[in-house]
Amino acid sequence: MATTRQQQPGFLASLGLLLVIAATIIYGIVIAAYETEMVLITVGVLSTLFAVAHGRRWDDIMTILADKIRTATIAILVLYSIGLIIGTWLVAGAIPYFIYYGLELIDPGYLYVMAFFATAIVSTCTGTSWGSAGTIGVAIMGIAGAMEINLAITAGAVISGAYFGDKLSPLSDTTIMASMVVKVDLYRHIRYLMFTSVPSCLVAALAYWMLGTSLHGDAQSPAIAATTAQIDELFTLNPILLLPAVIIVTGSILKKPTLVVLFASTLCAMLLALWVQGLPLSVVVQAAVSGFSVDMLPSVQAGEIHDTLRTLLERGGLYSMHGTVLFVFCAFFFASALEASGALHVVLHRTLEHVRSASGTILASLLAGLCIIFATGNSYVTFFLTREIFADQYARKELHPLNLSRSLEDGGMIPEPLAPWTVSAVYMAATLGVSTLDYAPWALFNYLGIAFSALLAIAAPWTGNFGVRRLTPEENPPRSRFAGASAASDPR
Repeated sequence: MATTRQQQPGFLASLGLLLVIAATIIYGIVIAAYETEMVLITVGVLSTLFAVAHGRRWDDIMTILADKIRTATIAILVLYSIGLIIGTWLVAGAIPYFIYYGLELIDPGYLYVMAFFATAIVSTCTGTSWGSAGTIGVAIMGIAGAMEINLAITAGAVISGAYFGDKLSPLSDTTIMASMVVKVDLYRHIRYLMFTSVPSCLVAALAYWMLGTSLHGDAQSPAIAATTAQIDELFTLNPILLLPAVIIVTGSILKKPTLVVLFASTLCAMLLALWVQGLPLSVVVQAAVSGFSVDMLPSVQAGEIHDTLRTLLERGGLYSMHGTVLFVFCAFFFASALEASGALHVVLHRTLEHVRSASGTILASLLAGLCIIFATGNSYVTFFLTREIFADQYARKELHPLNLSRSLEDGGMIPEPLAPWTVSAVYMAATLGVSTLDYAPWALFNYLGIAFSALLAIAAPWTGNFGVRRLTPEENPPRSRFAGASAASDPR
């Protein structure tokens, strides 16, 4: 039990704090373009002062922060591992191999839709949006850059595909967590996600195809020919360079630990750099730690490499992730202070009192998930807090728990990379080389999930509850099940 006496904040005070936070974030990040880390520290301090004024201690906030960092340790290690992957895949020639044959084989008119489906497949196989964006996504961005195709749209397509797979993969930690916190079967949860994921996928794919129709005829441009020629001169291109990617996909399908798979792929790429590219170990290690530079290659003469190719290839390494990890700590400080303040919880509970219908309940949970993920940048926190607030309400409105588990993902997971102050947005921007505000309008799948969830809820009274499952009298459980007091399994 709590050792401090916390005064429950009032509704108006809580609402005032949230409005001040929203105004500070919008002005600081979107309008004034201040450094996001400083804006997060500022709103974290405001939330801390509010929490202390209502009976919380500084130690309480630090305890919450320590818990968040502890749960995020694996994610932070994955971040650094992705930096290693990009640096070593580049020095080994794996990413240049993808770029070279992508430029040779891909019609520019289909690049956007290919970016969507390629990352969707890899993400579904691996269960990680970050991993698919950091591997195949980086290669696709390189192809788009060489073709002089809109990078913002390409990045949006990559992120859409990455989150499609992350949402539906049985290997995804967020998919597993969403089903677990609501206590529904994982595969029933994934099947139920199809009601919103399939139409979202089709609409996004159609949009990317239409956006690409004006790009036909540019595949043999002089810039592309020059890029492929220089890649061929710089690297020894051999199909064995696909091996690091094969290790990623195979290890994920076999459900091996993510960090082990990433390290195995990194080690394989380092060996290929030594063997296939004939580089010394010191250069390979430097690429893994500091990032790859074309000047590391012995055949490169000063000034002979096009700036476009340098932009495509010079990235990655452990050091490239330092800024993202720093951002994680700033974001978690803000999220911890906000959680300690209790303001978000108070406002959401008060708002829920005015929700009268089943459709309104679903809409409110989607909006709440969106607010929480944007405020905390942590899908686990979003899932647990949304479940805590809405589970009893779902039961009272005779809504099956599958509706809630789907709402957790549609409202509280896939929109995360759209807000520039979240960890996922910073990672995607740094990895793909496109700012969040530039790619966000084109990450269509990340909007469409919540849109189709809302549409199903609104239309339910006129469609015979299509896509909105109601509880039968036999299925309607006691509220304690949702509150976590019972671990009874779903009867079907």
